[in-house]
Amino acid sequence: MTTQDQVRMMTLNRVLDGALTGVEAADQLGVSERQVRRRLAAYRRLGAAAIPHGNRGRPPGHTVTAAVRERVVELSRTTSAGTNDSHLCDLLAEREGIARSRSTVRRIRRAAQETSPRQRRPPQHRQRRERRVQEGMLLQVDGSPHDWLEGRGPRLSLLAAIDDATGTIAGAVWRAQADSLGDLELLAQIVTERGRPEAVCHDRSGIFVPHAPARETLAEQVAGERVPRQVGRAFAAFGIAAIAAHSPQAKGRVERLFNTLQDRLVVELRLAGARTQAEAGAVLAAYRPRFNATFAVPATVPGSAYRPLAPGMDLRQVCCLIDRRVVANDDTIQVAGQRLQLLPGRERGTYVRATVEVRRHLDGTQSVWHGDREVAWQPAPADARVGRASGAGGRARPPAPLARPTRASAGAGCQATSRSPCQTLWVPSRWRRTSTVARTYVPRSRPGSSCSRCPATWIVSSLATTRRSIRQHTCRRSIPGANGR
Repeated sequence: MTTQDQVRMMTLNRVLDGALTGVEAADQLGVSERQVRRRLAAYRRLGAAAIPHGNRGRPPGHTVTAAVRERVVELSRTTSAGTNDSHLCDLLAEREGIARSRSTVRRIRRAAQETSPRQRRPPQHRQRRERRVQEGMLLQVDGSPHDWLEGRGPRLSLLAAIDDATGTIAGAVWRAQADSLGDLELLAQIVTERGRPEAVCHDRSGIFVPHAPARETLAEQVAGERVPRQVGRAFAAFGIAAIAAHSPQAKGRVERLFNTLQDRLVVELRLAGARTQAEAGAVLAAYRPRFNATFAVPATVPGSAYRPLAPGMDLRQVCCLIDRRVVANDDTIQVAGQRLQLLPGRERGTYVRATVEVRRHLDGTQSVWHGDREVAWQPAPADARVGRASGAGGRARPPAPLARPTRASAGAGCQATSRSPCQTLWVPSRWRRTSTVARTYVPRSRPGSSCSRCPATWIVSSLATTRRSIRQHTCRRSIPGANGR
């Protein structure tokens, strides 16, 4: 009988003796009251034999017999030697009539110290991919967080794009960390300087690709496809094909670019004495033409596949972060903890319950759009709840809880000189754990709890973190409003 069985038997004995009720026994055993009654009936009928489970000690009904185990091991070492686990499982079912799963056969073989002859997949043949034949047909983008300033300034992340045909740096920007706004800034730089490329190869981070475990929204289920991320939306607006790489080797050209830059660009930043992100940007802009002149290779087909920006396309409205908001009943929306008041226009007087787009641009500004029209806005007045929370009006906040005193400070508030100092006790709180209001409590008289100048007064403050309260005897003259009762 295990220790848990002994505890169960002791609990049932206490119930039979009347020391515990059925509800209390159910709480101790972690079962329902009905199960307690069922176990009590079995315990009265069978005694201690009713405590353990009836299947204890019995072999499972689906267990593999010893004869089958011996036959599997025998075939694995003789006629079927050299076969892997899946092949041996098929041979047992076809020739011996032993139908067992591959995992069962694998456990039997490993228990008998029999290993599979093929423990890993054979190496696959790999070959280098040919470059694209023309400049602008494919760009590889990625980010590299590194100590580029070698401790002279903040740690930066370099976002860069390399042309697959020529090996030139098509664009590069500095960011505090890799984010969607940084990739949009890189895309805007490429489109402004060169044009729209045909395709971009990137990794499978959340900036570009929605994560698979994320639950699809109702709109995505109706459309049958996932809503693209901010950068993916910009790719689609520019007509750029996005290719998600499944391994770093698939975009090895940009990976090797960062190896070269971490060797050469770090020295350039050191020689220029760059200490800030702005100074690093100036060094990078001057170094890019020199890098392209040194490491560029001629494309197979001359010319450029970069396409100019389509007429009527606003680069500022595409390379931005777009968030959708539903307008409240007072024509306000909330963005990043700030309320914006939408103003009426000529086409529409109110936008209540309408869905608008909040666009955060690369220059730090933001705009609100309803369809293809920009909506005027201004900062909304502060909510009344914010004012109450900050203490601007209404009732004052409750005082902070008392700090836990040390032994040296026990009874420091008492002014008694001839008697021993009062004790500081920690006792379970009698109030709600969320309460932080200081309360007075007069306990029963006890030795050493009285004061020579005032009746015994205790201050109790419940602490939400420990669910316990502190009682400290303090002289009533040092407590404003203490009644001393």
